[in-house]
Amino acid sequence: MFSLQTRMFLLLTVMFAIIYAVIVMIGTAMGIGNFYFYLFISILMMVGQYLIGPKIVEWSMRVKYVTREEYPILYSMIEEMTSRANMPMPKIGVSPEALPNAFAFGRSKKDGRVCVTQGILRLLNPEELRAVLGHELSHIKNQDVLTITLLSVIPMIMYRIAWHFMFYRGGSRNDRGNNTALIGMAAFLFYFITNLLVLYASRIREYYADEGAIAFGNKPASLATALYKLVYGSARMNRDVIKESEGLKAFFINDPSRAINEIKELKQLDIDRNGIIDSEELFSLRGKTIHLRGADKFMEILSTHPNMLKRIQHLSTRVA
Repeated sequence: MFSLQTRMFLLLTVMFAIIYAVIVMIGTAMGIGNFYFYLFISILMMVGQYLIGPKIVEWSMRVKYVTREEYPILYSMIEEMTSRANMPMPKIGVSPEALPNAFAFGRSKKDGRVCVTQGILRLLNPEELRAVLGHELSHIKNQDVLTITLLSVIPMIMYRIAWHFMFYRGGSRNDRGNNTALIGMAAFLFYFITNLLVLYASRIREYYADEGAIAFGNKPASLATALYKLVYGSARMNRDVIKESEGLKAFFINDPSRAINEIKELKQLDIDRNGIIDSEELFSLRGKTIHLRGADKFMEILSTHPNMLKRIQHLSTRVA
């Protein structure tokens, strides 16, 4: 956990160092009036996303909020874990989607919502489902949605600055035009870098949430098996079904679009081929060197979720 905290701190430092460098660069070459304009627009967009985001998720996934009477087991699991963590009880939603997954969203801890699909309810046993719910509750407890939303404003600012200055035609002197073009290119480079850093932050938050699921009293092997089954379940889904949820995969516990490639890697963990990853199989991963193909490493860099093999190996360090 210390390593995750250190990485998150360094990431935040780099992000704000970049935004400061851009302010200085623009201030030196052009004055910072334009920067404030783009800052205002980006923050306005972020606030809009923050306010209407939950409604978009609800509409996209056709979420229906349920009561204790409708889903007593689901309700009692979440109630027990929130009581353990001394956090507010979130709204509980169920999506009719067949794609097996779960997700958490909301504007704050008090506005937390935890949702599951019908697909995941059919796929996982109670222990595995509880581990997944613990992961999602950790996202709410750590206010991950707010963290990623706030970080995402920096690439938005970089993009708008780059778009303006790369096509800037103000001023009569050539050196002025050259300066603005250079600022635009630098801002575009910073946009690309900060976008990758936001994705990296998202991957770190997934590791945090996995740690949180264990802290809620779930077994590492239960979460590892749940992740394994979710990858397997997603790999069996029609590609059109997965494409429909493409815009929301950052909210999901795993990335369904990578499932076909991930299942090939994960099959080697299920040594006895019984469809689960037990404690012994998980423990055998500890200390092993994982060799990923270049394509897998590249795909992870561009993803909101860690490579699943690496993620399950991280869980192996928590096996008693």
